[in-house]
Amino acid sequence: MSPAPPDPVPAPHGTPVAPDPGLERWRLILGAAAERRTGPLHGSSAARDAALDWLYGRDEDLHRRGVRRGAAGSREGGSGPSQPTAVDWLDDIHRLFPKETVERLERDAVEQYEIHEIVTDPDVLARVEPSQTLLRAVLRTKHLMNPQVLAAARRIVETVVRQLMERLQPEMRRAFTGSRTRRPSRLPLARDFDFRTTIRANLAHYQHGERRILIQRPHFHSRTRRHLEQWQLVLLVDQSGSMAGSVIHSAVTAACLWSLPGLKTHLVAFDTAVVDLTSEVTDPVELLMRVQLGGGTDIARAVDYGASLVENPRRTIVALVSDFYEGGDPFRLVRTVRQLVEQGTTVLCLAALDEAADPAYDRDLAARLAAVGAPVGAMTPGRLAEFVAERIGRGGQAR
Repeated sequence: MSPAPPDPVPAPHGTPVAPDPGLERWRLILGAAAERRTGPLHGSSAARDAALDWLYGRDEDLHRRGVRRGAAGSREGGSGPSQPTAVDWLDDIHRLFPKETVERLERDAVEQYEIHEIVTDPDVLARVEPSQTLLRAVLRTKHLMNPQVLAAARRIVETVVRQLMERLQPEMRRAFTGSRTRRPSRLPLARDFDFRTTIRANLAHYQHGERRILIQRPHFHSRTRRHLEQWQLVLLVDQSGSMAGSVIHSAVTAACLWSLPGLKTHLVAFDTAVVDLTSEVTDPVELLMRVQLGGGTDIARAVDYGASLVENPRRTIVALVSDFYEGGDPFRLVRTVRQLVEQGTTVLCLAALDEAADPAYDRDLAARLAAVGAPVGAMTPGRLAEFVAERIGRGGQAR
């Protein structure tokens, strides 16, 4: 438990007291109840406290436990803010807090307190900082938006997708390109000089007096790349509400992999219906604007459709991204997955495909899928790209 803040030291009569940064920080943490020990807040610190109270003052559970806040002059607890208030609050936090804190405050406003004005009001959307949290919120609430708001929300989608593409595309390309295997070569090219092999092979010729190695036989290697021909990656993505993060990263992952030579990528979204989005993979922004999060889930139907896309089972990877809460027929699902595995298809069951890779899923059904040969786990997009590259490297022929 943190120690109580010290009592403020009284100043001589008539002398102005400069605010103590340490006491102001305690006051911001503990709320108005600490003012008798810390003194009141002034200036920007008071503005920060008001901004924090606008958001966290509505948390009744924290209020009951006395964690914070209930400052004098705070907005009426629990009552929803008007749209102008949400705009003013966003302006305030962008002025008063560093970027990392702003992102946390916006995330809590959307996810914890469900303040929908942040993603359904065009004035608010014009001020908000694009982030993955807000993109998830846009995908969940875009059915509530009129065309004007959708146009404003598209800025968030475009910005976040561009940021993800810039970060993930080089990582995925590295998984597939560059030096894959090295074999000895008789062709003496400087760029293929094998320094380590050359040193090891000529250690017997080390001259102690001159402290050098005489190279009697240099070694070179040849570079080969994995053969990517005739491989398929079928991404089946659950678009239920809890899978928003995985839907975003699946769309961006498919777009990054689409341009790789020799790899045929499919992207299929599903709830109780199945929608093949492969034709829109090159435009992940438009693709995400089409996604409808929520509703039921029929995983078995989606896997049946994925199985129909398989051209060469032994050169196909089916990645099923879902929380595995099946609303369809689980026996049919397990049967289809078993058939895919038995014919040589690699089936991955991913409970999460995003940067956090922190899954929440039906472990009983996942265990049944693992038992028929479909490993279950969670991956970042980069790790999925590495897995695909490794599988292709083992299954393909060097050239």
